[in-house]
Amino acid sequence: MTYVKDITALIEAFAPLSLQEDYDNAGLICGDPGNEVSSALLCTDITEAVIDEAIAGHHNLIISHHPLTLQGVKNLVPDNYIKRCLLKAIRNDLNLYAAHTNMDAVIKGVSGKMAEKLGLTDQTVLQTNGRLFSLTFFTPEKEAEKVRTAVLEAGGGHIGKYSHCSFNNRGLGTFLPQEGTHPYCGEKGHLHTEAEIRTEITVPEYLLPSCIQALKSVHPYEEPVWNTVCIDNVNPSTGFGIVGYLPEETETRVFLQQLKQLFGCGTIRHTGICCPTVKKIAVCGGSGAFLIRHAIQSKADIYITGDIKYHDFFQAENRIILADIGHYESEQYTKEIFYELLTKKIPKFAVQFSKVNTNPINYL
Repeated sequence: MTYVKDITALIEAFAPLSLQEDYDNAGLICGDPGNEVSSALLCTDITEAVIDEAIAGHHNLIISHHPLTLQGVKNLVPDNYIKRCLLKAIRNDLNLYAAHTNMDAVIKGVSGKMAEKLGLTDQTVLQTNGRLFSLTFFTPEKEAEKVRTAVLEAGGGHIGKYSHCSFNNRGLGTFLPQEGTHPYCGEKGHLHTEAEIRTEITVPEYLLPSCIQALKSVHPYEEPVWNTVCIDNVNPSTGFGIVGYLPEETETRVFLQQLKQLFGCGTIRHTGICCPTVKKIAVCGGSGAFLIRHAIQSKADIYITGDIKYHDFFQAENRIILADIGHYESEQYTKEIFYELLTKKIPKFAVQFSKVNTNPINYL
């Protein structure tokens, strides 16, 4: 049997809820983590048509990129589509889940999927925003490898493109077990000296709780000691936008036509063609005007995103091409991330893409 909490745990291991922006409403919006689920419908937005599709297809979980609402709901009077969706979901035992800005904030998330579709190589985060911590702990020598491995497997020890990074040095720890203790080594009432390993592992802030829990779960001491210190380095794998390179330099107008076809754009709004060819590409799914300055600083030839306002286009100043392909268009492939996560980990779980085009914008 598969439960809602099993599905959400897989998604949140990839895109932790702690990475979402303050204004966001990612996570389980309607339902119960303990509900059993037999199949999931994947979509970009939850609308009444998507709810109806789920009911007709006997799906009891809807996973979307955009939350049904970012604001609080004061009542369930069916006077708008949000409340009607919630009411219909409740009446039909539907669970609703969204991974929004937390999915934007990981390197293989929304923007990473855009970059993948474009075939970009040497991808890096355009604006990194995650803090890194040094997690230090002390373990008896013969247990050190087991504890270190548990923390590394929980996500610690990644520095850039290197994994399993740690620093270890030997020393002597002392302690005197008091009454009521059950020491792993030494005797109650006697000062004990133990050969220990001091281990330091770099951990991103959002993984600190799981790494500490992993440490505590396997550490042999009744009272293991650890400490965390925020370090100056930034987490290169969390943040917004992606910048990378096309396999081959491409004539700009040809690239724009390819872009339009690949993302099914009704139109592409863009600044003047200030460079005849493009090679270095910056992307951000959704509303990405806030990253224009970062795209320019990255020396990208073109920056692709959605929801660029009139005055934002002036920021290009012939230093970069800005291309607005549309909000929905830039995020439409996010549901493929959900599909890949679920089918890889739970291959027998039924997963289906919604057939409803939820883009509210039409083009003449």
